Amino acid sequence: MSDQPYDGGTGGTPYQQGYEGHDPYGQQAYEDPQAAQQYTQQWQGQTWETQVQHPVQPVPSAETAYLPQRAPVESAYGSYGGQQPQAQSQPQAPQAPQAPQAPASGETASGYGPATIAGNPRISDAQRARLEGRSPVIEPGMQPAALTALLGLLLSATAAVGSYALLVPLVVLQAVTAAGWFRLNGMWPARQGIALAFLGALVADVVLLAAGRENGPAAILGTLGVWVLLSLILQLRSHADPDERMYGLMATVASAALSIIATGHLAADPDAVTVGAAAVAVAVLARALPLPTPASVVVSLLAAAGAGIAVGGMTGLGVKGALLGAGAAVCALIGHRVASYDYPSRFVHFTAGVALPLAAAAPAVYVLGRALV
Repeated sequence: MSDQPYDGGTGGTPYQQGYEGHDPYGQQAYEDPQAAQQYTQQWQGQTWETQVQHPVQPVPSAETAYLPQRAPVESAYGSYGGQQPQAQSQPQAPQAPQAPQAPASGETASGYGPATIAGNPRISDAQRARLEGRSPVIEPGMQPAALTALLGLLLSATAAVGSYALLVPLVVLQAVTAAGWFRLNGMWPARQGIALAFLGALVADVVLLAAGRENGPAAILGTLGVWVLLSLILQLRSHADPDERMYGLMATVASAALSIIATGHLAADPDAVTVGAAAVAVAVLARALPLPTPASVVVSLLAAAGAGIAVGGMTGLGVKGALLGAGAAVCALIGHRVASYDYPSRFVHFTAGVALPLAAAAPAVYVLGRALV
């Protein structure tokens, strides 16, 4: 094999042989130029301009950017939208979640603690208090007590005027009782249950006014029995869970019962209502004083007995008013305690905390009024 290079003759290079019609595998080449011409590719279009073109001016990078530049946006996890950091920070080990602190009395509107990013489930303030060994009781305070006292004084004053005058603050008391009980049980909004309980109270008022004060127990108990049956029928038609239906039934029956029992103020003797409502007003105000709980309860009962004596002297009950006032105050303090349980919210304090003391005192006012007057 020779080391001589290919010349430009008939042999040519292998590439030239292929384009000039030679057989690349050693076959005979075409000898006719015309025959070779038909295998030669002809270019019929215009060729590109080979002259020197003007240089292209560079375009600023800001005009050729694909996305518009944005200012970096700060977030809880850093900034984005701007330049990327030069080096990525090392991941940190997750820290153990800290135990939540007990909320103050003014921070109980939501009923739940703050959400966490560690995967801890949300628990209510009452559950947290039990886990930490604390009492889940928060008393309503002075402002709800002032509203209770105002409503009690209205009941006391209008009872001396007449039944229809007493009906105005009584209806307000029944509406607030129905709403407050549902919210105290954590069922909000529960418009149907509240409306049903409040309607039962209105029916009891109408039946009592039509039947007369002497038929008060029959009007109240009869309406209560009908409303328990109605609540049961409505809950049986519900498609909720069996446990939820039972819970809703108990809340509806209790709310209707408390609202209807408040009609006892309308069935009681007017003098007894005047004394009992005034005693409840004084007792709740005394209970809201910043004193230890045992001392506060004693002061509240003594204040209610004193108010009973004072108002009883104006109505003819005299010293008997002390017993009536103390008895009404005991029931009112029970209602006050119920409204203070399970870390209630401000809404509970201004509904159940206002209405339950007066609603719970209605049976005592009726019974003691019939016994003492």
